[in-house]
Amino acid sequence: MKTVLITGATSGIGEACAHIFAENGYRLIITGRREEKLKQLTQTLQTQYGTNTLPLVFDVTNKVACENAITKLPTDYQQIDILINNAGLAAGLNPIHEGLHSDWETMIDTNIKGLLYMARIVAPMMVLQQAGHIINISSIAGKENYANGNVYCATKHAVDSLSQTMRIDLLQHGIRVTNIAPGMVETEFSLVRYKGDSERAKKVYAGLTPLSAHDVADAVYWAASRPEHVNISDITITPKAQANATTTFRK
Repeated sequence: MKTVLITGATSGIGEACAHIFAENGYRLIITGRREEKLKQLTQTLQTQYGTNTLPLVFDVTNKVACENAITKLPTDYQQIDILINNAGLAAGLNPIHEGLHSDWETMIDTNIKGLLYMARIVAPMMVLQQAGHIINISSIAGKENYANGNVYCATKHAVDSLSQTMRIDLLQHGIRVTNIAPGMVETEFSLVRYKGDSERAKKVYAGLTPLSAHDVADAVYWAASRPEHVNISDITITPKAQANATTTFRK
């Protein structure tokens, strides 16, 4: 039985990934900051799929917490076959001259440093195994730039670049690396970006059908389930009504 570790599993794409991998017989390690949500998800996965699930409550922006959690895994969970670096967010939508330092630091710490902390801990395990798969959840904002996206776009461009360089560095060790770049996905993303302003968040998806978290999880699972000799390097996935980061068709 293979083991998959999913960061940011308490909602959205991470939660959807937990469901699809559990449904397909994987052992799960799910992480997040919200303990109650992790407990609820663990119970749901065990009830629906009978899967072995280990919930770990920590913040990926805390390097020591990451190290403590992963280096002390129970024996059955110590071989990690797939790492899904899903934890990430956008904070604010201000032009660069009005940006809040706290928003910038939150995005950099989560989207870049958190991903790096997890990869630095798990990749050596995979090197010892001479096998593994790292899947990084980036964004269409890592392919293109848009007004007021400044630091968020920069962090997701970093994820895109890191995915490419991880692939080069880990090639000789038989480790696959995949970058997934979703467009508009209706999750908590906009609610977090607009700091709880639900009316503003709803307008982001008005007049079109956005991707669901499950749509993206399907792409993640598809990449992970290819034959061992196949590496899916990069997937950009958008709703039909979105042509690029800034062009949409709304009815």
